[in-house]
Amino acid sequence: MTRIFSGVKPTGHLTLGNYLGAVRQWVAAEREPDEALFCVVDLHALTVEHDPARVRRLSRQAATLLLAAGLDPERCTLFVQSHVDAHTRLSYLLECTASDGELRRMIQYREKAGRAQAAGDGVRLSLLTYPVLMAADILAYRSEEVPVGEDQRQHVELTRDLAVRFNQRYGPTFAVPRATHPAVAARVMDLQDPRSKMGKSHEVSAGVVYLLDEPGAVTKKVMRAVTDNEGGVVYDRAARPGVANLLDILAACTGGDPVELAAGYTGYGQLKRDVAEAVVELLRPVRERHAELAADPAAVEKVLRAGAERARGIARPVVDGAYEAIGLLAP
Repeated sequence: MTRIFSGVKPTGHLTLGNYLGAVRQWVAAEREPDEALFCVVDLHALTVEHDPARVRRLSRQAATLLLAAGLDPERCTLFVQSHVDAHTRLSYLLECTASDGELRRMIQYREKAGRAQAAGDGVRLSLLTYPVLMAADILAYRSEEVPVGEDQRQHVELTRDLAVRFNQRYGPTFAVPRATHPAVAARVMDLQDPRSKMGKSHEVSAGVVYLLDEPGAVTKKVMRAVTDNEGGVVYDRAARPGVANLLDILAACTGGDPVELAAGYTGYGQLKRDVAEAVVELLRPVRERHAELAADPAAVEKVLRAGAERARGIARPVVDGAYEAIGLLAP
């Protein structure tokens, strides 16, 4: 039985990119004869300036949306990261395994630190070290597969490196995980800036489709999506990223192939209308189920408490073993 782990950060409302790039893959994974753990990684939301009340609200919303998207607590373990202290216990051991250079080479650190500095803000140390906490999230459960979007591949590679290094230095302790990605739409791009991913933390939301957007809002955003002036519909990510992004989204929604879909269109108008319709129908049951679950928050909290208890039971012996392997006295 393969153990699967992945998480979502509550720094903004979940987007179509989160759903196509990760969450839908999680739902498929839990239906296989595997053991799956999914986590709202709220500690990662503290690496930048934040509103505490908003982090709590988005954490609840993320958990509710994961259930609405189809995660079944009878078939997987859903919990909140800060409810399981094994994550932070293991993180320090992995900080003692990682190097400063490895963390400073992380693409997301360089991008986010650069934006913070350009805005005149300070850069929190946790922004540099959070990939190590992410590694702890994964390794604490001896996870073997990590279904993530394409933008998280580098972090999973770091996790693999730390697992191998720790095992070589201190003895076999962790499984060495691998990242898995959906065949298409692994990285959904912003509809207004198709060279940037569709991020839930974007300040400008005109190009971001949120899972809870009303159908009219979804249609408006898709119809205003940036394409180009070349004419004709051709799938070319490098030269025509806006059109390629629309084709990727349509392919992910319908199960088609983006290159083959392109051949069926002569203009952008019909392509956009078909993408808008496909996205609206894809998200409709998620929105409806979310409304039902949000009306009973106690039920969601019960799921999270039970999930945290199961997660603690799995992670505690792994992390205790890592403490012993690295040379710390048992309490």
